[in-house]
Amino acid sequence: MAMAAKTASFDGLQCPIPLADYPRIVMAHGGGENLTHQLVERMFRPAFQGKTCGAAHDGAVLTLPHGRLAFTTDSHVVSPLFFPGGDIGTLAVFGTANDLAMCGAKPLALSASFILEEGFEMEALWRIVCSMRDAAAEAGVKIVTGDTKVVERGKGDGIYINTAGVGVVPPGVDISPARIRPGDAVILSGDLGRHGIAIISARGDLALASTIESDCAPLARDVGAMLAEPAEVHCLRDLTRGGLAAALVEIAGASGLQIDIREEAIPVRADVQGACELLGFDPLHLANEGRFIAIARPEATKRILQVLGEDRARVIGAVAEGRAGLVTLKTALGTRRVVSMLSGEQLPRIC
Repeated sequence: MAMAAKTASFDGLQCPIPLADYPRIVMAHGGGENLTHQLVERMFRPAFQGKTCGAAHDGAVLTLPHGRLAFTTDSHVVSPLFFPGGDIGTLAVFGTANDLAMCGAKPLALSASFILEEGFEMEALWRIVCSMRDAAAEAGVKIVTGDTKVVERGKGDGIYINTAGVGVVPPGVDISPARIRPGDAVILSGDLGRHGIAIISARGDLALASTIESDCAPLARDVGAMLAEPAEVHCLRDLTRGGLAAALVEIAGASGLQIDIREEAIPVRADVQGACELLGFDPLHLANEGRFIAIARPEATKRILQVLGEDRARVIGAVAEGRAGLVTLKTALGTRRVVSMLSGEQLPRIC
């Protein structure tokens, strides 16, 4: 009796390449249908484009609505590849779509390029592809083009993913640090630090037993609702590498203004705060993958908090004339300290 080929299935979608034939990524040495071609034609294109796959091309032709085009690119090298609340595929899609949203754009389409190490498990790759498919559907974007390369064993750390994205900026939307004015409110969309703690816990380098999940999430829907009144929102920034501190310092420097925030207004979950105290981390510097700040007219704060959810979003400070590029934090004790960027990364390989 013939043995059935092993397959991998995630959320009911089966891997179209039998794992008994290719359990791991191998280098292509020519002859017949090589693995790279099979990955593109039998895995990536059907998963990302479904039954609407067009002709194979070196690029995608998009019909865009009227408006300005936003364009971004990002590379993803997170370690480990899978962590509580997401994986490298989820990060790749949400991260790129969120960068477009921070420009005030509606994300439309992404590219995805895979750098695969020889020996990487095909089942792990299929799991990542399924995550990207689901994340794209949640973010409202399509993965329309890409590339695949295989490198020798020991030279790729499993998989790296590079993405690029395009989106359309609606009429009347102008998101820029140059629009910030003294008196503007600084609004934080939710609690800080969960992604960074989820990553360090998943690495197992430290004795940290944690069930904290990453906050990895798409942001375009919230941003689109905020920008229903585009004149009210002056600047947006997601809080990825470098966290809240880096975002505020960059914005203060670019705008030539001072930003003052309040420690007691910044939401940090008790389990995240406990982990930070144990490890010596500052939540202001921890990376987030589903959080952003909006700098907006003070009279718009009530509407924006309602849009983002008054149970999670907070006004954490304000813009002042003060000293150009300075960010200060009023502590719970009533003292003030300067918020600055770290000289190095608090956690490398975070996204």
